[in-house]
Amino acid sequence: MPLALFEEIDPQAPQREAALFYGLFLRGHSAETLRRDIDVPKHLQDKLLKRHRNELAVQARLQRAYTYRKQVLAIFDELVTRERMRERVH
Repeated sequence: MPLALFEEIDPQAPQREAALFYGLFLRGHSAETLRRDIDVPKHLQDKLLKRHRNELAVQARLQRAYTYRKQVLAIFDELVTRERMRERVH
């Protein structure tokens, strides 16, 4: 299923995926390792866009996927930050 279509069907998809990674974090997985699993480095995105410079539809899909991954990463980071703040309070 194309990413854009999936997002239209399930606008909560980034939150759900971030929650999955957060659950792994709570089970003891390293936040930094999970961040690397979630993220798409900018240099990789640039490389892929350059490789498909003449394919506008592919570029659009790559950009949507990149934006989606960044959304998941931002939500995950927020959840981890909240957990760490909660640990400090208790």
